[in-house]
Amino acid sequence: MDGKELGPFRLAPWFSVRPWGRLDLRPWYESTGTTEPVGEAWLTGPQSVVETGAMAGETLAQVTAEAGEALLGADGAEFPLLVKLLFPNDKLSVQVHPDDAQAQAMGQPRGKTECWYVLEAEPGATIMLGLKQGATAEKVRAAIGDGTLEELMEFVPVSAGDMVFVDAGTVHAIGPGVVLLETQQTCDITFRMYDYGRPRELHVEQALRVMKMQTNARKVKPKRIDGRTRLIEERYFTVDRYDLPANGEAAIPGRKPMCLVGLKGTAQVESAIGEAVELLPGHAVVVPVSAGRVSVRSEPGAAFVRCFAPAG
Repeated sequence: MDGKELGPFRLAPWFSVRPWGRLDLRPWYESTGTTEPVGEAWLTGPQSVVETGAMAGETLAQVTAEAGEALLGADGAEFPLLVKLLFPNDKLSVQVHPDDAQAQAMGQPRGKTECWYVLEAEPGATIMLGLKQGATAEKVRAAIGDGTLEELMEFVPVSAGDMVFVDAGTVHAIGPGVVLLETQQTCDITFRMYDYGRPRELHVEQALRVMKMQTNARKVKPKRIDGRTRLIEERYFTVDRYDLPANGEAAIPGRKPMCLVGLKGTAQVESAIGEAVELLPGHAVVVPVSAGRVSVRSEPGAAFVRCFAPAG
């Protein structure tokens, strides 16, 4: 099928069991197919299965292999963005991710820069974002050893609607009481530094090598642009929010690998190729490069985000 046209298609979330996750993900998902706690719903993971269209039943990885040029353009090899919903019921590990150069030195294609859009937040919810002024590698190593690493971390309060940029190399962690939409480079390299006594492997030496004392991690202020809200625009990704009124419509330009993620309400994604695809909360509709411009229409009204990678 490579080289042919490919219309938008919806993916089924792939649920990742995590010890810090939740047993009940409602109202986002009625069922996860497991009785274990789920921490992440991968919306554009390589193992996410196509639910609609000509390639229904195949994984995103299979679509990429069979129709890579239609999906990504001539230069694409892998869907560039891994988009997830995170459901922490407990603190995640304190961790860090490598940048591109560091990951490539390890034989991996890319590093992991990410961002978090806060969809829900209980009063007092916080994240840990970066190290305090004066922290050193020696102090971090010692704090890991004696269980006081949090004392070297910057705690940042979060509320629904916040966008947080997490630069590669930023030591970070997520606290409970939030639901986050994470958009990141397609990479899953995570070096755990401290895990609150949970029996999981730590990667202290690797983490100390890739962590940075100062990064560009921060909260990002939204901007209104042509009827949408630009939540973030960085080197690896841009995330826009659209809020459609009843019987509203949004025209979205194509020619970039992108996905639309439903936040509330339902909408129809239409293009010149293929049938209309229903956009549901907690699901992603992938818009292939070959689909070009799409229209998103909603009779009851809907909210969704567009996540896309820069062209080329």
